Amino acid sequence: MMGSHSIWQVEKGERSLIINESSAPKMQMEKEQLSFDFGFLPIPKHLRYTPDGPLRFSIARNAAFGICTTFVVANLYYSQPLLIQLSLYFHVSYEEISRVPTLLQAGYAAGVVLVSPLGDLVPRRPLLLGVVLADIFFTLGLAVTHSAHVFEALSFVVGVTSVAPQILTPFAADLAPENRRASAISIIFAGLLFGILIARVLSGIVAQFSTWRIIYYIDVGLLTAVLITLYFVVPEHPSKNRGLTYLEILTSMVKLSTTEPVLIQASLITMGSNACYMNFWVTLTFILGGSPYHYSTLVIGLFGLIGMFGVSMGPILGRGIDRLVTWYAILIPTFFMAIFWAVQTAAAGVNISAIVLVCIGLDLCDAMQQVSLSTAVFSISESARARLNAVLILSNFIGQFTGTAAATKVYLEHGWRASAALGLACAAFQLLILFFRGPHCERYTWFGYQGGMDWKKMDKKDDKDQPRI
Repeated sequence: MMGSHSIWQVEKGERSLIINESSAPKMQMEKEQLSFDFGFLPIPKHLRYTPDGPLRFSIARNAAFGICTTFVVANLYYSQPLLIQLSLYFHVSYEEISRVPTLLQAGYAAGVVLVSPLGDLVPRRPLLLGVVLADIFFTLGLAVTHSAHVFEALSFVVGVTSVAPQILTPFAADLAPENRRASAISIIFAGLLFGILIARVLSGIVAQFSTWRIIYYIDVGLLTAVLITLYFVVPEHPSKNRGLTYLEILTSMVKLSTTEPVLIQASLITMGSNACYMNFWVTLTFILGGSPYHYSTLVIGLFGLIGMFGVSMGPILGRGIDRLVTWYAILIPTFFMAIFWAVQTAAAGVNISAIVLVCIGLDLCDAMQQVSLSTAVFSISESARARLNAVLILSNFIGQFTGTAAATKVYLEHGWRASAALGLACAAFQLLILFFRGPHCERYTWFGYQGGMDWKKMDKKDDKDQPRI
């Protein structure tokens, strides 16, 4: 009896071994089938996802993300120096063709709300490749169309498909280790701001010596290079929230924007910061073009290069942000932002050195502040980073719109000093919002101070409170 039982166990074990061995190729084949984009495009082997050893972030991958961001976001700004050429070619008024930059920004805002949150629902790699491929297709339409109305409609759609940077940013936060997250975000943010500058410079040069269509053909080539780069550097990563629907993803953004104190605080600070930023750059043209400077358009445009010096320091400052409790990483640039606005209020129309100082300082502070705010918001929930980022970027648009409108009105009615004082008031508003919550408040604490005032991040094993701002 014992012998027969032992034989039965051996036979059962052998059958199990045979089953396992026979099913191994099938399981391996199923795993290989998962390593395709869109069901047919093979993912390079070194980028395939493995639960035992998922790919982490690296300096090379981080730099590639930043470069790709530069040339995708540039797509939103090529049209600005081309408006006169476009008006003459399509035989429309300046007023009508000036709708193109507005449509691009409106499309981008729609893409931030409707497309980028998909990063919390579907795998990011095919999502990124898909939006960039669509961007190439519609940009090619801009290059070949002969209709002003088609050009305007395509401009809106191009804005919608230019949201790859807002998919890359939370993706980088997912891939980067916690102690390098701010550094990773800062490189992408720097790439975004460089894209704005490069677009205007490149488009202006091409428009000076050739037809406006050339810049869009160049853009198609650059976006194709971005698509190829993303194919070879973006790792495969599983989707986060498989149980949710697209509608639930969108409605949850409303819930997050009304129930998360950290997100609401960061959004209000972002609105004030972007209002300040647009205040400076909108009124700068008026100040430099008038008395006592009377600078030409070319010289005024070069001040954008001065501001980029401050932006280029962002990745360096990212390492410092990684070491600070995020609340202090927000406090420092916001405080100095107020100092620079005080300098602007006192001397912008008196001495050019004051404007140069403020130009560098505000860009430096804005870069550090935006990276710190993103880091704080991403700490709320790992599974909702795409949606959290969408809410924060939408706050950027609100701040830019209100800042542009208010600064123009105040400057035209009351002069440069009043508009600078408005910027100083915006900086004070940001500090006020920040001081409502201390550096170590628990997640759902709306007001007050908890857990001391330590400024340096604790080791992860000792850090039990999250998130912090």
